[in-house]
Amino acid sequence: MTFCMKQLAVLIGLPMVLTSAALAGLTIFASSVQAQSAEQSENEVLYWYDPMYPQQRFDEPGPSPFMDMDLVPRYADEGGDNASMLIDPAVTQSLGMRVTSVTREPISQTVEAVGTLGYDERDVAIVQTRSAGFVEKVYDLAPDDVIPENAPLADLFFPQWSAAQEEYLALRGMGEPQLLAAARQRLRIAGMPPEHIAALERSGKASPSWTITSPIGGVLRSLDVREGMTLPAGASLARINGLEKVWLDVAVPEAQVRNLKVGQKVEAKLPAYPGESLEGVVEAILPQANLDSRTVRVRVVLPNPDQLLRPGMTADVTLSRDEDEALVVPTEALIRTGRRTLVMLAEGEGKFRPVEVRVGRETDFKTEVLSGLEEGQRVVASGQFLLDSEASLRGLTTEPEQSAEDTGPALHEAEGTIVSIEDGMVNLSHGPFKTLNMPGMTMAFSIADPVLLEGLKEGERVQVGVSESDEGLVIERIEKLGDQP
Repeated sequence: MTFCMKQLAVLIGLPMVLTSAALAGLTIFASSVQAQSAEQSENEVLYWYDPMYPQQRFDEPGPSPFMDMDLVPRYADEGGDNASMLIDPAVTQSLGMRVTSVTREPISQTVEAVGTLGYDERDVAIVQTRSAGFVEKVYDLAPDDVIPENAPLADLFFPQWSAAQEEYLALRGMGEPQLLAAARQRLRIAGMPPEHIAALERSGKASPSWTITSPIGGVLRSLDVREGMTLPAGASLARINGLEKVWLDVAVPEAQVRNLKVGQKVEAKLPAYPGESLEGVVEAILPQANLDSRTVRVRVVLPNPDQLLRPGMTADVTLSRDEDEALVVPTEALIRTGRRTLVMLAEGEGKFRPVEVRVGRETDFKTEVLSGLEEGQRVVASGQFLLDSEASLRGLTTEPEQSAEDTGPALHEAEGTIVSIEDGMVNLSHGPFKTLNMPGMTMAFSIADPVLLEGLKEGERVQVGVSESDEGLVIERIEKLGDQP
């Protein structure tokens, strides 16, 4: 095997060259910052701060009370709390920073979930006796058999039918319409079905036996009779479930239920029939959530004309909403700190500024921006974490974007179910507070104003906005969610 020593030297040296390039970029970035700091040293100092606790300000220089280091000066030309950072364009290019525009695009929310097929509980027939009797014969059937409409189930004998039928036949030849009508009414009271009475009138022969048949076609869910049994009036004999339609119960994470609505399109794919998909719509969003799985059941009705869909089968379900326009940024541009979400706004000429945003739906690697940005602004999509670190070192802070109508503190929002209300406290089974990086759980909350609890009761679904305080989370806003079908 021949191998040139020069080639070996190139292969060995390549990682070192790449590493050196990355270090060089960081060195350039640091040098740029140091150069700017040197220029700032001649300017007026506003205050001193610890880079690890930039929110704490000091009027004089000295050692930090938090860390083993000296306080850092904050200069007047840095522009206050919302100041921009000036970074040399050559540095941003060498570090591979990528800037993208804030755009307004059509966005659709899709939810992926798993569902299970079940019987249509509206298409059910219960077969009962109408009077006391005996079971003479049970036809060759068993639970879970698929039977057609009018399939015979059992032959029953009713002793009290004999006397009532004989009385009716005797009165039929007397020419007394009123007495005959009364005798026919007694037959109905005895439990004889209309078709049995019609057969008696045609034949003129009493028949106390009756063959019970299935009123609908479907699955024989239960058959509770045996030959020789004595049955009281009203005894249940069988339960039949129709198969013309089936229900698809979908377990949707409660954090995504807000994006669903009745009539929404649904696509289902069953492992039993690969390559095929079924289409349906959301018929109902059921009112109760599962506390263990933190999901809400969504009901979809699927037609089943060929009876290929069998209750108990599973399905992969995609729920899609109609597209609507929204302000979006690439998801990778977001800096999630746990308590808030930031982006690095590019203001041109090498200036960058941290901006807090409120985000909404996420889809196709893009995230909806509800507030904090405007269409056409440019944000950093790659390398923003380095800028965010530099902003923290300089003590740059940002306040949440506020509208003219809302100047109060930003609230952290979630949905939940009221478990109990006691002594001005609300025990709430809530979903995740995304802006707090807090998972769903059941806990007690204080109420900022008892008036907020008026009209609320246990078991209701609500949306809450909470603020942080020294005593914990406090509910500042609570709204009852609309009734769900």
